[in-house]
Amino acid sequence: MIEVMGPTEIKRARKTGALVGQILQSMKQRAVAGTNLLDIDAWTKAMIEEAGAVSCYVDYEPSFGEGPFAHYICTSVNDAVLHGKPYNYTLRNGDLLTLDLAVSLDGVVADAAISFVIGGEGTEEDRALIDATVRALEAGIAAVKPGNKIGDISYAIGQVLRGAGYTVNTDFGGHGVGSTMHQDPHIPNNGEAGRGFKLRPGLLLAIEPWVMTGTDELVTASDGWTLKSATGSRTAHTEHTVLVTADGAEILTLP
Repeated sequence: MIEVMGPTEIKRARKTGALVGQILQSMKQRAVAGTNLLDIDAWTKAMIEEAGAVSCYVDYEPSFGEGPFAHYICTSVNDAVLHGKPYNYTLRNGDLLTLDLAVSLDGVVADAAISFVIGGEGTEEDRALIDATVRALEAGIAAVKPGNKIGDISYAIGQVLRGAGYTVNTDFGGHGVGSTMHQDPHIPNNGEAGRGFKLRPGLLLAIEPWVMTGTDELVTASDGWTLKSATGSRTAHTEHTVLVTADGAEILTLP
């Protein structure tokens, strides 16, 4: 399903996006050495409920996960990159943490993710990983304009990631959002320009470059959800929800 938002839905999408950005920044500030991942999940739950929003994750039960996710935010640490299920782990300085959040407010979903190092800037490798995903996201967003195609976004992302020396996994990537969290079109993090669905004003797209050092192979953790680097290497993931406008893109999930 592909939805095109009208003026009323767009106003709601902006509110949802602002909420997602606010919660992620709040959790980033609270995520210091000594913080438990389960505390981050509880704080996120409280902020979602206080805003009158609904979690997209608690009851989420897709084919690639084992049972309902049953938590409010994805917390992926170090070699975990996607769908990190919160568990009883206390963060330490130097951990590379990705927070990924999707909520629905007034019937419209927004989805975003940030990666950062606990207690500082991290190693040169960590900084390069995070920077590559940020630059790839910026390139992907720059390709969002009416008349362009999904392949233009994928190509722009892939150019940055591969140019930074990373191999790119295309099993999981960006996607449409709207009244539900995961919709068509799928937005791979590498692709061929000029191919795929044509962009039009009113589309909401969650664009999300992610990479792993030295591999593009994923393995699933024993929790049945968390996707990790097959080699145990470090990972990063950055995501925004954007609105296709008449002349380009509007980022809805800025902090």
